[in-house]
Amino acid sequence: MDIKKKKTLLIAGSIFAVLLIILTIILLLTSNKNNPNDDGDSSTNTGGNVTLIYWGLWEPEEVMHPLIEKYEAENPGVKIEYAQQTFKNYESRLYTRLEQSTNSAEPAPDIFRINNTWLPKYQKFLSSLPTNIMDNTTYAQEFYPTATADFTGIDGKIYAIPIEIDGLTIIYNKQILSKAGYTQPPQDWDSFIEAANKMTKRDSTGKISISGLAIGTAKNVTHSADILTFLMLQNGAQIIDSTKTQVNITSQRAISALDKYTEFATSTEPLWATYLPQDLTLFYEGKLAMMFAPSWRAFDIINSAPQIEFGIASLPQLPNNQEINYSMYWGDTVSKTSKNQAVAWDFINFLSEPEQQRRLFSNSSQIRAFGEPYSRVSMNSELASNPYTQAIAKMAPTMTSWQIGEQGYIEELFREAITSIVEDGKNSTSILKSIQTDINDQLAKSNR
Repeated sequence: MDIKKKKTLLIAGSIFAVLLIILTIILLLTSNKNNPNDDGDSSTNTGGNVTLIYWGLWEPEEVMHPLIEKYEAENPGVKIEYAQQTFKNYESRLYTRLEQSTNSAEPAPDIFRINNTWLPKYQKFLSSLPTNIMDNTTYAQEFYPTATADFTGIDGKIYAIPIEIDGLTIIYNKQILSKAGYTQPPQDWDSFIEAANKMTKRDSTGKISISGLAIGTAKNVTHSADILTFLMLQNGAQIIDSTKTQVNITSQRAISALDKYTEFATSTEPLWATYLPQDLTLFYEGKLAMMFAPSWRAFDIINSAPQIEFGIASLPQLPNNQEINYSMYWGDTVSKTSKNQAVAWDFINFLSEPEQQRRLFSNSSQIRAFGEPYSRVSMNSELASNPYTQAIAKMAPTMTSWQIGEQGYIEELFREAITSIVEDGKNSTSILKSIQTDINDQLAKSNR
């Protein structure tokens, strides 16, 4: 081979090597753009076609499609496949899928919803919110304090964006209250319980025929564990430590909250009893004046008992105490195994923007009485103008919760504790000591 041919081959080989290096660099940059780095920085440039799997819960496809279509039009190359999940066994199905995705090729959804109490259990599976999409300071300004507390991990990073806000409310029968001389439930505890006693009626045998308030038991009070937790928090109990692996439910404040709760069913003139049907059933029958429930229970009442005229009011407060309300809502988050974390977070942020929240509310209102209450602080006045959501607007700034992690497990133990006291006469202190040990053993495994 002559010298000229050797030079030609050498030059060609060098050019090929340079092109290969440039191509490798481009691929690496594209990969980094689609996946946040350790500091949470990312770019929403897709660098090609991107498909995101989105597991929703409450909204059917026809409600979500217009918003998804808009995002796809504004972001060519992005396709979002939305799948509404059934609530039954959702938590176990989601956890299993996420766990499998970390150890195998089994894919997890890119975007999904978590309850506001789940973060300590799920953080190990999640991608944090990139700071270039929204930093912590902006997040705290845009969303209610409960969202910052609920979705901030022990590492100080944000792991979910709420698309809605909700919590315990008082749902009341307007006709029963009107007959007793009330236009709405009183807002302080003493007057509230006085009203509940006034509206409670008994038959000739002394059994409750109309209850003023569903409270005190577990088996026939739908949100008994939530109500008990609310009473503990309102009474100033510090339930969980900063590591989210140890609870303290044996403090005097926690014990007295449990005693107060069960007293409503065990006193000589109780407001509620174990022989009564489920609180929702009694409400449908027009024989329950007030019950604790999140605002979305209104849909059940409208569907099952359209003849009942009801209202939604804010929770009663202890006199001379800081106002405390109890949050119960969901946030959207991104899987750590998603190949397109930056785009996924950009889409969630898009959904949370006021324009999209209004459209989501409007779309949902076509199939039910109202949409999911707005999660942005700047939209509070819009919530206050709707009779179904005005109580949420009033309470949202002072809502709080606690990062349980193992929500289902702990709530079941709370219900068992209530039943042990009301039905079996067990001592509240000993019961709480026992379940505290069980809870801490479980959290040491799940919230790590």
